[in-house]
Amino acid sequence: MNITILRFDSLSSTNDEAAAQAKRGASEGLVILARSQTSGRGRHGRAWVSEPDAGLYFSIILRPRLDAASLPLITLMAGVAVCDTLLEFGAKADIKWVNDLLIDEKKVCGILAETVETPSGLAVVLGIGVNLLRGAVADGQAESAVSLEEVTGKKIPANDLAECLTRYLNYLYAVVCEEPDRIVHEWQLRSTYFSGKEVRVRTTTGDFTGITDGLEQNGALRVKLSDNSIVIVQAGDVERLRTPDRF
Repeated sequence: MNITILRFDSLSSTNDEAAAQAKRGASEGLVILARSQTSGRGRHGRAWVSEPDAGLYFSIILRPRLDAASLPLITLMAGVAVCDTLLEFGAKADIKWVNDLLIDEKKVCGILAETVETPSGLAVVLGIGVNLLRGAVADGQAESAVSLEEVTGKKIPANDLAECLTRYLNYLYAVVCEEPDRIVHEWQLRSTYFSGKEVRVRTTTGDFTGITDGLEQNGALRVKLSDNSIVIVQAGDVERLRTPDRF
């Protein structure tokens, strides 16, 4: 995959710009970087605080050779890439299924993968947002979010992080296309949420609690209930269950 980077001072959303570029025929490997976003978002349309130069606001166009059922592996692949990138800058993160990276149970990175129909076929726009500076953490979120500046004591430039991240994405994207099963294994090595974690799962059909029990081949989460039955979660939000809210 050939990486090309387009840089912007401000965008409504790097994912929106990448989607528009993909529809115009942009090649796989085009990266959109912005110093700020006016309408940054996460999953389910949640707002992503995008103050100027306070975070990495990054999207890349992919055109994966995967069947539709395996597309969720792209998000897992991104989690592994970000995890390894952060480690290079002195921050050890945990990957929470399916799209968050945590440091000491506080969110430092979010991932949003969106599919786009284009004249040359299906594209995946992979958006990654990393809190670089303290200013990336909104007032009132100090208990749930953290920045790399707070963790490492350093102000890491977005371009430096992006350069390292694109190297890992380039390598791991080839892996997910050629050896998809390996991505699940690599994710497992970097996530305490893979197995044995007491969690609450929120889905469109309701909430339930259980213990994580690994992943399916396509990246879906297995959760064991109190009666030992297994629920396969294809989409939903997961949070660590804290005492006294136990099942």
